[in-house]
Amino acid sequence: MGGFLIFCLFCLVIFIIFLISSLYVVRQQSVAIIERFGRYQTTASSGINLRLPLGIDKIAARIQLRLLQSEIIVETKTKDNVFVTLNVATQYRVNEQNVIDAYYKLMRPEAQIKSYIEDALRSSVPKLTLDELFEKKDEIALEVQHQVAEEMSTYGYIIVKTLITKVEPDAEVKQSMNEINAAQRKRVAAQELAEADKIKIVTAASAEAEKDRLHGVGIAQQRKAIVDGLAESIRELKGANVSLNEEQIMSILLTNQYLDSLNTFAQHGNSSIFLPASPEGAEDVRTQLMSALKAR
Repeated sequence: MGGFLIFCLFCLVIFIIFLISSLYVVRQQSVAIIERFGRYQTTASSGINLRLPLGIDKIAARIQLRLLQSEIIVETKTKDNVFVTLNVATQYRVNEQNVIDAYYKLMRPEAQIKSYIEDALRSSVPKLTLDELFEKKDEIALEVQHQVAEEMSTYGYIIVKTLITKVEPDAEVKQSMNEINAAQRKRVAAQELAEADKIKIVTAASAEAEKDRLHGVGIAQQRKAIVDGLAESIRELKGANVSLNEEQIMSILLTNQYLDSLNTFAQHGNSSIFLPASPEGAEDVRTQLMSALKAR
């Protein structure tokens, strides 16, 4: 009886070992390639799965179904003989419907993708100048994506997106481009400054001309007011039956005007005055003023 129990326990232990060795877990977003005696048997999905123990069924590989990204650096030459370095980011994943080809047909998918991208870029970029490359890099990335996607589809891979993240010309070319750009900006700035100076000069000249015109108008109006005042004073004196002729009246008015001018002159703190060089100068002024009054 005791020997039978031991045998049963032994069989139970063997069964548990076989059961444990037969169970395996596949994680989410991945599959397992199962081979039997070195030949493909099945593709196990995520969760708990069973296989034949004792190495009969073997997990050959676990394939990720998640999106993967590869960073690639490609050096090539443009149409205008400028060497550039392109940073390319490629996002790809295994086609769930074609996992067998993805595992058995391609050993190093990332290296293969890199080779296809390098070949596509080195056939597209030399057709463009450096400026065109900067302008059309998104179009080039899309064209490369279509070419690589078509090639990789036969191996069970899907190219989701290809991006040219950086275009880096040679250091000397980059410096020359910066210098050209700086020179262009300086030229535009100089033109703008010259235009601003021109506007300032024209505006100042226009303002000066307007000031002179208004000053002349003011002087003319002032002189007219003086003549009108003197004429009115003569008419008032004549109306008052003063026994003086026009020349005597004018002499009196000019004397008053002269004294008023001196008074105004002194009020502004002035200490110098210009007078006619000879006594005949005052007579000339009076004669001219009388002629102006008679003309009115």
